[in-house]
Amino acid sequence: MRILLRACVVIVIVTAVAGSVPAQTPTTIPSPSSVLGFEPGSDRQLMDYGQLTDYLLLLAEASDRIEMREAGTTPLGRTMYVVFISSADNIGRLDELREINKQLALDPSLSEAEQASLIQRGRVFVMETLSMHSGEVAPSQSLPLYAYALATTEDPALLRQLEDVVLMMVPCHNPDGMDLVVEHYRKYVGTVYEGSSLPRVYHKYVGHDNNRDFVVLTQDDTRVISRLYSTEWYPQVLVEKHQMGSTGPRYFVPPNHDPISQVIDEGLWNWSAVFGANLSRDMAADGLQGVASHWLFDDYWPGSTETSHWKNIISFLTEAASCKTATPIFIEPTELSVRGKGLAEYKKGVNMPDPWPGGTWSLGDIVEYELSSMASILATAAANRQQILTFRNDLCRKEVEKGRTEPPYYFVLPKVQTDPGELSALADLLQVHGIEVERLTQDTVVGPHHFAAGDLVVPMAQPYRAFVKEMMEAQNYPERHYTPGGELIRPYDITSWSLPLHMGVEAVQVDTPSKELEDRLQPITEGGRSGRFEVPEDVATVALSPAENQSYRVVFAALAKGLPVSRSTTPMTLPDGTVAAPAGTFLVAASALGEISGTGGIEPLMFDGDFGDDVENLKMPRIALVETFFHDMDAGWTRYLFDNYGIRYRVLNPGDFEDADLARDFDVIVFPDDDVDVLTKGKYKRGDRYVVNDYPPEFREPISKKGLAQLTAFVQGGGTVVSWGDSTGLFTDGMAAPETGDEEGDTVEIPVRDISDHLDDVLVPGAFLAVDYLPDHPLTWGMPERGGAFSRGEPVFATSIPRLDTDRRVVAVYPDRDLLLSGYLEGEDELQNTPAVVWVRVGRGQLALFAIRPQFRGSTPATFKLVFNALLLPKVK
Repeated sequence: MRILLRACVVIVIVTAVAGSVPAQTPTTIPSPSSVLGFEPGSDRQLMDYGQLTDYLLLLAEASDRIEMREAGTTPLGRTMYVVFISSADNIGRLDELREINKQLALDPSLSEAEQASLIQRGRVFVMETLSMHSGEVAPSQSLPLYAYALATTEDPALLRQLEDVVLMMVPCHNPDGMDLVVEHYRKYVGTVYEGSSLPRVYHKYVGHDNNRDFVVLTQDDTRVISRLYSTEWYPQVLVEKHQMGSTGPRYFVPPNHDPISQVIDEGLWNWSAVFGANLSRDMAADGLQGVASHWLFDDYWPGSTETSHWKNIISFLTEAASCKTATPIFIEPTELSVRGKGLAEYKKGVNMPDPWPGGTWSLGDIVEYELSSMASILATAAANRQQILTFRNDLCRKEVEKGRTEPPYYFVLPKVQTDPGELSALADLLQVHGIEVERLTQDTVVGPHHFAAGDLVVPMAQPYRAFVKEMMEAQNYPERHYTPGGELIRPYDITSWSLPLHMGVEAVQVDTPSKELEDRLQPITEGGRSGRFEVPEDVATVALSPAENQSYRVVFAALAKGLPVSRSTTPMTLPDGTVAAPAGTFLVAASALGEISGTGGIEPLMFDGDFGDDVENLKMPRIALVETFFHDMDAGWTRYLFDNYGIRYRVLNPGDFEDADLARDFDVIVFPDDDVDVLTKGKYKRGDRYVVNDYPPEFREPISKKGLAQLTAFVQGGGTVVSWGDSTGLFTDGMAAPETGDEEGDTVEIPVRDISDHLDDVLVPGAFLAVDYLPDHPLTWGMPERGGAFSRGEPVFATSIPRLDTDRRVVAVYPDRDLLLSGYLEGEDELQNTPAVVWVRVGRGQLALFAIRPQFRGSTPATFKLVFNALLLPKVK
């Protein structure tokens, strides 16, 4: 009965959209089921990305209301598309409408008559991105039904909506992951593992963290989506469609919960509330229960697709409750619950007026909710076409005027930087985001600041001012409480993303306007750091600074080619005693450098001669990177970092340790942040219980006792281990004794332990903290003596007097005051003067243990070189 009732509801919705079809009939426009062989949303049926896009291409060929354009390429080489759905007239003038969008978004100087003309000719563009998290299959599975309904409808109300709105549907935000998930689901249908999670990240690199990449734009698919809304089509509305857990509300719609960004104009929050109120009303009218708002999801941090907020786009997400991929589940009423801010009980209330009572929940149910929500969003955009278009240009004017009349007025990036490559990278990134970056043509004084010709200037008087302010300033978390003086509303994600801090680039905030400075600016047009560095013929040796990330890229490229590279172990001095380069400087033969591409961004020193015996020859280390099958995002980010810098490695899964000959095959083993229980037991721990996940058993194999003993023997015999985050517990909790006849249970103790369990007041929800680095240690070569690093507050190290053939050196420490550079921190006094990075000797080998996150989500170039140095550590002597 439930299945029949659901089918009837879906038929009613689609029929209401489709109506009678005299002009374009189903005989000329293929239905989804006629092509796919099943109705999208059916139990245990999923289309893959090829089937999805092939159907939409057929639909576009058959209907003049649909046009499909290529948008870019995924990390694994699949083509990404954007599907435009509107009236035939609007589809015929898409490029004209894009230019109107661009003028409304970026031109603050329009006269009233010009603005009115553009608004009269313009249409609201609503961009919807579907199923970026690939286990959340329903949004992409819904699109063929929705597109077919709009392509065939003759309903007058819907046709009027299509006259006023152009839908920009991204069929799948993450095509690579979609195919991985669908393939996995199909493989196990009919087995006990039907509906199980994909045992790996559903992406080439980052899995769920693809929705954390919209600041630094490291991933190809992320850049495609950002480009669509930032610099190509300028939609006025953006919606990202997700799914969530199974036992709470059925659907989330805006408004979001506090805290919200303090730099985003209030009008954007008001408009998202308009869409949310209509979603709640319209979905209730369709008989859909369990729709919640003002719950769980805050809107403070950028990094998700909704970073479009900071670019003046009305932006929000929806979240549907999940089933087991395409397999129905039954939820007992006693299992329904809520967590997080906004809903304290699963009861009728203002934030969820009509709770769902429980029962069977299927993919078809989720598709039903998605179709209803898509219809509501279209109706709201159409009903408010003129107001939304006017708001977009008015907000452009407002932001530019704020930049002219309110501090800060500019951010200046001096051309002289410790790492000039990161200066270029920051300028390039801002331009990719659609930000204007200019160059100062003459030396200029503004108040107390003396700027030089060639310095880069980011003016605040530009349409995306809110984005510039958010990215260039240090973050100050807006503390909000549930009651006055009561419990803090904790952030949903991290609290720091300041690009200058995270990238290690000096940026000067200027709070005084200067016409003289503005008159001396010219746009920068050159970009990138590609090409080769041209070495003069009379130069024998090139010295590369350890402070520049680009130097490591060149070094790893040279080592991969078998070219000679050495590294100074002491500061390099000229015959007259002048210090020419610090310890850790790389020496590359000038003739070899010419064989390496991508050297255009480095600023080497060049010498005609050699520098004595205080150098060590380098070789490419043989690296193992440990990655579990438990959606191991941090390992994925590490793979991305290594691939991006040309670092060769081999992935080692936990189950591989049993039979691996570690000493024979590897010099370095890297353990990214991971739960020790996952690594050693193949399970998560919840309280006092170990919980087996739903992966097939071959994907749950842990590092066995034998494997752990072999890991210890690898280190004692001269190997290097690099570890950060939770995985450091493998070593701080005691290393398994090698199999040398010791009693079972004996451990090799190192003089470092994690004391975070004893620090009740520390809370670091992702912040950038001050760190003092020990100068001239091989781990810290190239780092400033006082810098910063990204931290999540755990682990917290304490060291002790070493014994039994071990040693330790604290090479980075949290200082004893002023820890917080950006974000939010509680319990600062308990973190003060604790080690941030520790070097440990165990026998003839060594460990590099990080309490900080040196490569966090690919967004912290300021500390990348700590990882690179760890890979290149000289052998223990």
